[in-house]
Amino acid sequence: MARRKGLTFYQKKKKLNSRLIKDIFEMIAGGIVAVFLAFVIIFSIGMRTSVIGDSMEPSLYNGQEILMNRIIYSLSTPKRGDVIVFLPNGNQNSHYYVKRVIGLPGEVVQIKDGGVYIDGVYLEESEEFDKMIDAGIAQNELELALDEFFVLGDNRNSSEDSRSGNIGAVNKDTIIGKAWFHMAVEDEGMGLIE
Repeated sequence: MARRKGLTFYQKKKKLNSRLIKDIFEMIAGGIVAVFLAFVIIFSIGMRTSVIGDSMEPSLYNGQEILMNRIIYSLSTPKRGDVIVFLPNGNQNSHYYVKRVIGLPGEVVQIKDGGVYIDGVYLEESEEFDKMIDAGIAQNELELALDEFFVLGDNRNSSEDSRSGNIGAVNKDTIIGKAWFHMAVEDEGMGLIE
């Protein structure tokens, strides 16, 4: 019998063994459980609402969906720069307002020359916020109580906020939560609110 000359390669057939199948199944099941738990946690402490009006542009837009964290302020207090969701004066018949915290409890807030002053010191803010044309009730010094916050919209000249007599300082009891994520306009997905 003649032998073949040259190289020959033998391919070993790969078989799926039970260990590999079990590992794949555990990975898929673990991923599904993790995603499910993440949604349960997010939606049990979170709540969806929409931004109404252009007062938070360019950060948030009219009609944009946001997810708010409803329990964070039962564990802590709002900080300067937080975007909060609240009911003005606790009015249950009103829509939710979305504004940025500027003044904290116990501080004295005043708006002069289009800028914010906290305890007499000018508050350095992002250049994306316009100088305010109307200081409203904050043209005079406003001393915040120990459970009050002074809030402004990012679109400073098109916002009904703590400068308005019918809104005024926001009481901590009327704050529903912290704006957490926003559903991006068009096809950009979700994003953290800063």
